[in-house]
Amino acid sequence: MKAALRYLAGIAGPSGFGSNSTAEQVTQDCSSFFPSNLTALITGGTSGIGAETARVLAKRGIRVVIGARDMTKGREMKENIQKESPYAKVIMLQIDLSSFGSVQRFCSQFLALQLPLNILINNAGMFSQNLEFSEEKIEMTFATNYLGHFLLTEILLDTMIETAEKTGVEGRIINVSSVIHSWVKRDSFRFNHILRGRNYNGTRAYAQSKLANILHAKEIARQLKERNARVSMNAVHPGIVKTGIIRAHKGLLTDSLFFIASKLLKSTSQGASTACYVALSPKIEGISGKYFTDCNESNCSNLANDEWVAQKLWNNTHALLHKRLCQATI
Repeated sequence: MKAALRYLAGIAGPSGFGSNSTAEQVTQDCSSFFPSNLTALITGGTSGIGAETARVLAKRGIRVVIGARDMTKGREMKENIQKESPYAKVIMLQIDLSSFGSVQRFCSQFLALQLPLNILINNAGMFSQNLEFSEEKIEMTFATNYLGHFLLTEILLDTMIETAEKTGVEGRIINVSSVIHSWVKRDSFRFNHILRGRNYNGTRAYAQSKLANILHAKEIARQLKERNARVSMNAVHPGIVKTGIIRAHKGLLTDSLFFIASKLLKSTSQGASTACYVALSPKIEGISGKYFTDCNESNCSNLANDEWVAQKLWNNTHALLHKRLCQATI
């Protein structure tokens, strides 16, 4: 109840920010704490909170590499950023996160640029009311929201560790999750069932993918700590934001209920604030494997906190990718 009241009132938490804080506000004083040659990679950076995150980071002088599925939108996004910030460094690369091959090509193109990588924001997401499958015959929501980002992170992780070692600046990985992860029950979170879209329900599939995002962050954070790597990984809930994903849910609500609910939604700029805060704030230095809401560390579900479930999910995912990618090269 207290958390709900704090959200509605926009009361700031220990970080000094709250639900009403915008991405520009939370990054306003950060530039004095980091060097000017940082590179951030953002997926889903052509619309919604991803676009706002990219815009604000570019405005703060950070080189931004945007992974875009639609390159026409990508070029428009780049033009808009550079109209506002003429000296902004923006690179657009095509990626379809539901396709393992596309993720591999994207990473090859990025690595060929020989750029450092300080910040990775796994932001892209989709919601589908109907059961769809990726080209690898995997349920589309899970393939896009979780598996694609898992593979992307795996391929680029060593580059992030090397960048941190060379620059002395902590690398930061952020998985954009959702509070809806807490709707997932333990007995329904079965890897093979999720892959096949068994007894498909769009909202449940979305929630399962967002739970996987948190478990992924926690397990990679554990592995990074074991390696003594100067890279952190955290998950964030952006809030319920007025984006395309919310519009996709509209059919589940009456117009009147949607109108009432929409008054409680965050703006895009407010929705991008938590990812931007976790990416840049000096107060986050050394914090890893945590879950943030409204720019403050928060509690996730018991299932999301289960280290055994996180390790099992990582093992299952790693085995799946190894098998599929080996098959693709035969």
